[in-house]
Amino acid sequence: MCPEPELRLGPIGPESGEGVHPVLDVATLQRAHVVACAAVELLELAVLHDDDVGLADGEAYPLASVVKLPLAIAVLREAANGSIDLAAQVDVDPLTRTPGLTGLCRFEHPARVSVEDLLYLAVCVSDDTAADALFERCPPALVTDLLRGLGITEITVRHSIRELHETLASRLTPDELPQALALAIQASTRGGGHLIPQLDVTHANAGTSRALVDLLERLWSGPELAGQREPVRRLLGMNLMRHRLAPDLESDDAEWCSKTGTFLHLRHEVGVLEHADGSAFAIAVLSESSVPARRQPGAEQALGHAARLLHDQVRATRSTR
Repeated sequence: MCPEPELRLGPIGPESGEGVHPVLDVATLQRAHVVACAAVELLELAVLHDDDVGLADGEAYPLASVVKLPLAIAVLREAANGSIDLAAQVDVDPLTRTPGLTGLCRFEHPARVSVEDLLYLAVCVSDDTAADALFERCPPALVTDLLRGLGITEITVRHSIRELHETLASRLTPDELPQALALAIQASTRGGGHLIPQLDVTHANAGTSRALVDLLERLWSGPELAGQREPVRRLLGMNLMRHRLAPDLESDDAEWCSKTGTFLHLRHEVGVLEHADGSAFAIAVLSESSVPARRQPGAEQALGHAARLLHDQVRATRSTR
């Protein structure tokens, strides 16, 4: 049975004092939450800009490939400091590649790729081998140090993508994958623990939707990441994974720049929706499926629908001011 959604609506920033704001259409949102819960047990979603609306947005989740967002920011920050050369050529050996479905993970022959092109592969096609080549030059501890320097404490990067794959999923045949999915769903403990270490938020790359939105806001509008803003925005805009939130959010008048994350029962997406009128909304959706199946189009649609509901509510709130 799905829990009742935890709802928050309120401004952040200089207008965070007392005020009157439209109330969420709770009945509509609960219906969307129930639809999502048919395939997604826990839905964590935050929409922030001048306002704050969220469902359980302080709860940490394993990040899966969403970790490539702070990784990309850290690599570009190191490049700006002169510690990394974006034009440097990196040799990739297929014998030591990270398991994955895209990019260099599928290469059958040795390749040489620049660091800057590794960024494109890691972010835009979610290439796990490319991401790990970047982690070799910008270790997880360095990425976490960058986040702490920004004042972001609810995102922690602890390991490479290869370590994420070193679970039962990598040791089972395709026919046995439902067993891995069932274990991923059933083996969690209270407080975010899990029998699979890479799904335990105290051992995994982990973060909250609130912190991810904070990172996106700093990237889009804060002075700390001004040098990384345009290159990361460009990469997120070229993301080829458009099946989750994009169908409900983007249009000819709204550009969705995002990074997805998918692993076992995890389905995530974080990004910024930029409207033609100049408004922009940071959105983070982190979810865990309660159904042991890899392909769940209904879950993808439900997440997109819930994101759209909250986006529309926040945008309507801003227009009434």
